[in-house]
Amino acid sequence: MMCADVQSPAHQGRFICIYPAYFSNKKPIAEGRPIPLRKTVENPTATEIQDVCSAIELNAFLEKNKMRSGEWSCDVQSRGRVWAQLKQEDGSLCPVQVPSGKSVMLYVAGTIAKLKA
Repeated sequence: MMCADVQSPAHQGRFICIYPAYFSNKKPIAEGRPIPLRKTVENPTATEIQDVCSAIELNAFLEKNKMRSGEWSCDVQSRGRVWAQLKQEDGSLCPVQVPSGKSVMLYVAGTIAKLKA
C-alpha cells in the first residue's frame, strides 16, 4: 500500500533527505557520510536511491539538480537528492519494514551495493 501523495516533501519528521554522497566510498565519515565504508559503493546516483525507495513502497521524490551543502564537486554523478516519506500525516509508518531513517539508509546502501556487484 502506497502512502498518500504530499505536495511538499519538506515536512519535518515525515520525510528524510538522502544524497548520493551518503553512499559514496570516496567520502570519509568526517565529510558527513553516515554509512559504514563496507556498505558504500562507487558512484551512487540519486536515481538508484529513488528506485530502491520506491521498491519498498516509500514515496520517493527526486530532485535532480540539488546538491548537498558544502559539496563543491561538479561531478554529475553526485548531483540530486531524494526525499523519502517515512510517516503519514497521522504519524503511522508508511512501510512497516523500515521504522527509521537510519534503517532506510542501511537498506538502500545494501541494495545499491548488490545492484552494482
